[in-house]
Amino acid sequence: MQYDESNECVTMNARFEYIGPRRGISMRHLTIRNVSPELARALEQEKRARGTSLNRTVLGVLEAALGVGRGRRSNGLAELAGTWSEEELARFEEAIAVTEQVDEELWR
Repeated sequence: MQYDESNECVTMNARFEYIGPRRGISMRHLTIRNVSPELARALEQEKRARGTSLNRTVLGVLEAALGVGRGRRSNGLAELAGTWSEEELARFEEAIAVTEQVDEELWR
């Protein structure tokens, strides 16, 4: 990735799998212009947090935002669905029961 602060331009290569008569990898090039310093810093932070290259980080962020590839959108709750025991469910319902009560004074 190349970042030119003089015109705030980021140039990167993105790799896509090509499935067809010629199997292999085809390269696409993507240039992003007018990247704000704030966005550049956020991408750099995300890169460090992920421990990946900036190219892989940007691809991961784009995949997640668009819900494609490895970045399929998820709220993260699917893995929890159906995992509580009856006892855990009962404790949870007991803990939130107070939130189910209607305060008549507030509804007058």
